[in-house]
Amino acid sequence: MAKIERVELRMVDLVPKVKRTDAIQSFVSQETPIVTITDSDGATGTGYSYTIGTGGSSVMRLLADHLAPRLIGRDADMIEAIWHELEFATHATTIGAITAIALAAIDTALWDLRAKKQKLPLWKLAGGAKERCPLYTTEGGWLHIETAALVDDALQAKAKGFTGSKVKIGRPHVSEDVARLSAVRAAVGDAYEIMTDCNQGFSVDEAIRRAERLRPIDLAWIEEPLPADDIDGHVRLSNSTSTPIAVGESLYSIRHFREYMQKGACNIVQVDVGRIGGITPWLKVAHAAEAFDIPVCPHFLMELHVSLVCAVQNGKYVEYIPQLDDLTGSRLKIEDGHAYAPSEPGIGIDWNWDAVKAMSIAEFTCEIGR
Repeated sequence: MAKIERVELRMVDLVPKVKRTDAIQSFVSQETPIVTITDSDGATGTGYSYTIGTGGSSVMRLLADHLAPRLIGRDADMIEAIWHELEFATHATTIGAITAIALAAIDTALWDLRAKKQKLPLWKLAGGAKERCPLYTTEGGWLHIETAALVDDALQAKAKGFTGSKVKIGRPHVSEDVARLSAVRAAVGDAYEIMTDCNQGFSVDEAIRRAERLRPIDLAWIEEPLPADDIDGHVRLSNSTSTPIAVGESLYSIRHFREYMQKGACNIVQVDVGRIGGITPWLKVAHAAEAFDIPVCPHFLMELHVSLVCAVQNGKYVEYIPQLDDLTGSRLKIEDGHAYAPSEPGIGIDWNWDAVKAMSIAEFTCEIGR
């Protein structure tokens, strides 16, 4: 039985390659906690998570002071037991983003270690439903982008075989959103999917109004139309429109997803491995969604989510937003608008350790061991 002997902690602050804006904020920084776990056999597993610019220092202190020390001497293969012990140890700060982001980095490292030791890629170890999945792109649909550029980006994505494009909505007046999306629809035709994302920017009444105005465009979904904790508001909205409602990037507990699905408050689950607390709870949400006949289209983290979408039967899309190019040696394999799950053992992230170490913030770099 191999025991955990060492945990290395790092954080890299990545600057997005393009300007990213939505209805409520600008995404100017991606703090990326990275956890590497080494066991007594000398095997290693690396996991990571992210913030969108705030909270990274708090995540790293939680890891260093409270979570990583609890791993030393544990059997690394008891992932379920470790996850629940760490969640209980932080029950005073759960359910919330800081704790979930910290748990995700550890849990992903443990799955990477297990997959490498079993010589299996994550997508097979976690289920093995399919080897590839369709992509949609978000990178060309930010709220500040002018209509002509939105159209050009969607046409380019369609030419590459992408399934759809996501456009941020939440301009001051609904007529602006309608005009932008109508131009995209006219350019790409009826068979190409258009997703939209509100980033929790609307009240219930405004979301109902905009959904009705946008109905003729035949959207694939309206994402995060309301504050994530307003489940009853999502029920009211879902009952008022035939356009699918997508939620999940701002939910941090499997029980929150349960409530949404039980109440009919969503049609698409966008569970994010970095926000839900890791691969362990991600798989539970995905399997619960299958029981409700709800597809899983995870938010962000395409380099990791491709393996998870391919692991489960109801995994439908991967969101194309490159984020790890500066830290990895290889890139996601994409052909004809589909992303292929990595075939190498582990989670499939080809870390460039020279780059990781060079970009690591010294204040948050440490090693915990016996």
